Amino acid sequence: MQATIDHLVIWVEDQLRSLDFYERVVGFEGVRAQEFRDGDAPFPSVRVSPTAIVDLMAKSGAAKIDENFKTPGASGHPVNHLCIALPFADYEALRTRVEADGGDTSVGITDSFGARGFAPRTFYFTDPDGNVLEARHYDED
Repeated sequence: MQATIDHLVIWVEDQLRSLDFYERVVGFEGVRAQEFRDGDAPFPSVRVSPTAIVDLMAKSGAAKIDENFKTPGASGHPVNHLCIALPFADYEALRTRVEADGGDTSVGITDSFGARGFAPRTFYFTDPDGNVLEARHYDED
């Protein structure tokens, strides 16, 4: 079976603040961003790739999600980290934007294994809610 990840939900305190961070600093395109700002969508998302998005879900709504999905206590928790793979130039540009925004990029790994094999370098940083992101590039990029 071949599958792809369609979306990932991360929990945030302020959806507009997070949307701004993911658009401005990380460089992802907002999805339903204006609709959310206008009150016509329950949450905004950001596009990671042509086939994958990250939903920015309000922590304040976690109990309602648990109720709807019949999963008490399952919502509102952070994931360990979200890893994004970029071409080398975009990887370096992201590091520059994160640092310009006051983020710490000092933690990283060399020869880190991922979906496409070993990446020569990675760095980790956090979003405004403390969600951890990893950025990496592969040699073929």
